[in-house]
Amino acid sequence: MYKLIVCDLDETLLNTTDKKVSQQNRDAILRARDAGVRFVIGTGRPYPTVQGTLEEIGLKDQKDQYIIGLNGGMITENAGNRVLYRQGITFEEARELFERAREFKVGIHIYTGKDVFVWNFTDYGEKEFLTGRMEIIQRDDDNIEFLRDTGIIKILYFNCDFDYIKTLKDKVKDITGNMDVSFSSSRYIEFNRKGVTKGAGLKRLSDILGIDMADTIAIGDNFNDLSMIEAAGLGVGVNNSAEDIKPHCDYITKADCDHGAVAEVIDRFIFGKDI
Repeated sequence: MYKLIVCDLDETLLNTTDKKVSQQNRDAILRARDAGVRFVIGTGRPYPTVQGTLEEIGLKDQKDQYIIGLNGGMITENAGNRVLYRQGITFEEARELFERAREFKVGIHIYTGKDVFVWNFTDYGEKEFLTGRMEIIQRDDDNIEFLRDTGIIKILYFNCDFDYIKTLKDKVKDITGNMDVSFSSSRYIEFNRKGVTKGAGLKRLSDILGIDMADTIAIGDNFNDLSMIEAAGLGVGVNNSAEDIKPHCDYITKADCDHGAVAEVIDRFIFGKDI
C-alpha cells in the first residue's frame, strides 16, 4: 500500500483560477490522511509561502507532517517549521548568476530559507503570475551584498517567453557545473545545488520516515517535478502536464489541475476506485 504522497503545488494541486485547493481535493486528502497516508507538498517555494495551502488541507502546524521546499533544498516539519534538511548554493555562485542575469532579458528570484527577493517584478508578466501565489520582497539593487551572510538556497530567472528561457541553460553553463538546473511553470529556469532535486528530497524524506520508495506516489506537472516522478514508486503527471514529461509518468490523470486531478490519484491508487 502507498504510504506517502508528494504533490506539487502550482498547476497540480492548486486551481489556476484562484490558486486554492478545491473541495474535491481537500476531501480526498483528508480521507487519505485518515487511512494513514502522509500527504506532503513538494514545491519550488519556501515553507512560509505554503502556510495558506497547509491550512486549507488541515496540515498547518501538524507534527509528523512535512514540506519538501525549494525543489528539495529544504525539508521542514510543519509543526514549528522545524528544519530537517537545508542545502543551498554559495554566495559567489549566486552573485555570478545575478550579474549574468543583467545581460539577459529576464527577472530574477533569490530564495533564502524564508524570503523570496525579486528583481524586475513588474516585467515579463511576473506580477500577474505571482498574484495569489506567494508573497515576495521587491528589490531594485544592482548587487546582492545584503545577502552575503544570509544563506541562499535557490535562484531562478523568469521570462514569459519559455523558448527564450530554455536557451539560457547553455549560456550559464560555465557557472552551473555544481548546480542542478530545471524548468517550471513554462516561464522559469531554476538553479539549485547539484544533487538537490524534488526526487532527492523525496528519497531523503522517505529515509527519515522509514518508508520504502516503492510505497510512494509523486504528482506533478512540469520539468522540476520530473525527478520525483521518476523516483517514486508511482509517478503521476496531471492531465495538463508539459507534454515532454508525460512519457516519463506511470499514470496520467484524466482530470487536470482545475478538475480534481489529485483526488483522482487518491481515489484510484489509495482506495482502488475505478475512475
